[in-house]
Amino acid sequence: MGVLQNKIDFEAIIVVNNANCNGDPLNGNMPRATYDGYGEISDVCLKRKIRNRLLDEGEKIFVQSDDKNIDGYKSLKARAEADLTFGAELKKGKKADRDKAYEIACKEWMDVRSFGQVFAFKGSALSLGVRGPVSIHPAFSVDPVDITSIQITKSVNSEGEEGKSSDTMGMKHRVDFGVYRLKGSINVQLAEKTGFTEDDAEKIKEAVRTLFVNDCSSARPDGSMEIYKLYWWKHNCKIGQYSSKKVHDSVEIVKKENVDSPKSIDDYQIVRHDLDGLEVQEYEGL
Repeated sequence: MGVLQNKIDFEAIIVVNNANCNGDPLNGNMPRATYDGYGEISDVCLKRKIRNRLLDEGEKIFVQSDDKNIDGYKSLKARAEADLTFGAELKKGKKADRDKAYEIACKEWMDVRSFGQVFAFKGSALSLGVRGPVSIHPAFSVDPVDITSIQITKSVNSEGEEGKSSDTMGMKHRVDFGVYRLKGSINVQLAEKTGFTEDDAEKIKEAVRTLFVNDCSSARPDGSMEIYKLYWWKHNCKIGQYSSKKVHDSVEIVKKENVDSPKSIDDYQIVRHDLDGLEVQEYEGL
């Protein structure tokens, strides 16, 4: 498929049940929340999950996490230098062709041509910035969330110690229930620069639809987080028939009558308002 020619907006509804959807390391790993009590999942966290899903599908990804490292490189610099084409340009230093390096980076790694990347490594004269066409908003809950904290014990035995060492105390935190909205867009002008294709857009769509596959942990047990719905709007022009905000606002999620404290997605009514001339594709999550 060719380079993307039509603007895309998308929105996913995330349902959370007894999970720490995105812990804040500066707040004792408590689930992220705004000052008003609304739950938050950072855009960085969401992009990480999308990258992981693309890795699962065999795509070449530049920014890999330690727990999902498939090529063994310990740093981004090592990964860049090891690539035969990009690494060769990187080693040229001040004589490197920045335009060629830009083109190679976008071609080699799907996350670079999707989300962009800054290539500025210590000891390297080549400094390069790529702006990606795929933008992801932080996901916020529809209503304030209740966060439960429980105390746990951790048993740790150090090698060489006699007997069992004393248990240590710790804390675990979870969002009891929450419905979050993930919003995103794909910009055609930036897609033309990075070479982001129609096929790439389909892969991003599938990655978002299956966002929590292979994402379980003790903080997020399997089934505690799911994509309930995914809405995908493809405009008929490059700049879009409507603004992204108007498109995202066309999906309304409200509590049903006589529901004070929602406990499930069934306590909400989801209303989608059609926009004249703009079709939407609706998918069930996995």
